[in-house]
Amino acid sequence: MAENYNFSTFCLLILEDNRFIRKLVRELCRGFGFPVIAEADNVAEATSLLENDHFDLAICDWEMHPVDGAEFVKRVRSKPESPLRYLPIIMLTAHTAVARVKTARDLGVTEFLAKPISAKTLLGRICSIVDHPRPFIEAPNYFGPDRRRHKDVNYAGIERRSVPLPPNGDAAAAAVMPRPLIDNPVT
Repeated sequence: MAENYNFSTFCLLILEDNRFIRKLVRELCRGFGFPVIAEADNVAEATSLLENDHFDLAICDWEMHPVDGAEFVKRVRSKPESPLRYLPIIMLTAHTAVARVKTARDLGVTEFLAKPISAKTLLGRICSIVDHPRPFIEAPNYFGPDRRRHKDVNYAGIERRSVPLPPNGDAAAAAVMPRPLIDNPVT
């Protein structure tokens, strides 16, 4: 499946405090064709990297100390002036209770991946982000990818999140689409 994508322009950030898992994710992504992979073992280091370089994707562990991955996601999504708000984030965790998945979704995580990971599942999440980018939603208590993955064609109620751009084109008043991650999937 990785051969169907050209990740040669991607810059990836891995935030993981476990050296073994960080190396595993790095080597898998290198095998997928990611040429630029930066690594951090704590949120402060990852935040500094984000402020100084451009990244197309972040893969983040949840369980870290003293600051966890959930706090990292909050920091990324909370700066209205920053283009980093639109950074796709894959959250890794060994704790997969429904409440944890919902919390991740509500924080603005793009994809959720349970440990132990495999090449197939990691690549599947990355490809999901590339193939099916979701618009970003700004609401009073949420900023992140639209939580709905699929449009229900049978839904007849009010479409609360489908807000057209006003005539002046002010994107802040509507759902905002991030830039495409990949323009050239190999066919």
